[in-house]
Amino acid sequence: MSFPTVSPPPDRVSGLLDRLARADVFAGGGRRGWFGALLAVLWLAYLVTPILQRWRQHDQPSAAAATVALAAYAALTVVALAGLRGTDPRDPASPLVADHRVWPVLAAMVPCVGVLVVVLGPAAVPTVLYIAIVAVLRLPARGSGLVCVAVVLAVLLCVLIVPRLSGVPVYIALLPVFIWVVRQIGQRGARLTELARRQRSELAVAEERNRVARDVHDILGHSLTVITVKTELAQRLIDIDIERAKAEMADVEQLARDALTGVRDTVGGLREVTLRGELANARSALAAADIAADLPDPARLPAGNHELFGWVLREAVTNVVRHSAARHCAVTVTPTSIEVTDDGRGLRAAAAGSGLAGLRERTAAAGGKLTISEPAGGGVRVAVTVPG
Repeated sequence: MSFPTVSPPPDRVSGLLDRLARADVFAGGGRRGWFGALLAVLWLAYLVTPILQRWRQHDQPSAAAATVALAAYAALTVVALAGLRGTDPRDPASPLVADHRVWPVLAAMVPCVGVLVVVLGPAAVPTVLYIAIVAVLRLPARGSGLVCVAVVLAVLLCVLIVPRLSGVPVYIALLPVFIWVVRQIGQRGARLTELARRQRSELAVAEERNRVARDVHDILGHSLTVITVKTELAQRLIDIDIERAKAEMADVEQLARDALTGVRDTVGGLREVTLRGELANARSALAAADIAADLPDPARLPAGNHELFGWVLREAVTNVVRHSAARHCAVTVTPTSIEVTDDGRGLRAAAAGSGLAGLRERTAAAGGKLTISEPAGGGVRVAVTVPG
């Protein structure tokens, strides 16, 4: 059996590696996963030419077998890259457990590659990389590493044992290991980045708590000390100078009132939310999380329900910073509405926030309407409208 001399040019392989470097397009589910799967299937189109040559040569059995194998291989690739779950390198809490359906898909891909290589020869050998790619993107490090080693050994044995495959470049056999190493480095780097972002958020919360503790201590520490001293003095004076004791107790009463007012002001400062203040906080929080922000100018805010809108902005930005892994966040304010959108992971990530129920109650109490949706481009849109 003679093999066509068609082989994929080197730029196709480099293009495949470029796509691997941007592995986020293969994230399971959603538009990115489908886009990555379609790119992978398009790369397989180079095998159409040698298959057509088989048909023209009236080698119907071989041509039919290669056609079916290529179609099945493309379908399995789409299922693996778009339909199955993979680990999320940006989420340090993401469990490193693969979707067990990956293994049957990998097992089904092996005979497809075998048929393509037997019928088309060296031209079909690079398709074995798809097995390694699926394993790397859909299995934990250990499982994907074992699959990559198996692919490397299989390719090397075929190149060394089968004379007709001796012309296959050796680097084809080594690419799975390279892909695995790059993927692991990328995952670890992404996890470290996400951990750093979460730690910055937690440090910001801790800093605010420390500020409150300092304020309360400064308010109560001095007042309670003076109250204690004056109370002891009044007790000693009550049998000696009743008028002075009364004056001291009046001072104690005033100090207590002043301290109570100070505590209320401090606590009120935590609970009082304004849109202008929350815009400043949102800008700072988003900048600390490396999220590009498109926020309105606080000096040009339209009249409206700024207290409710401040709560909406606070909760939405908190979810963006803590859960979305977004790169961009935009806020739009009108006299009767506020809208916060991001380009992150979508509604599943937004649901992780525990403050949405309270936000819904606040909106209902104000007679407004809360809408949480997923825009066409991904991410989350949080919108609140109130009666005009």
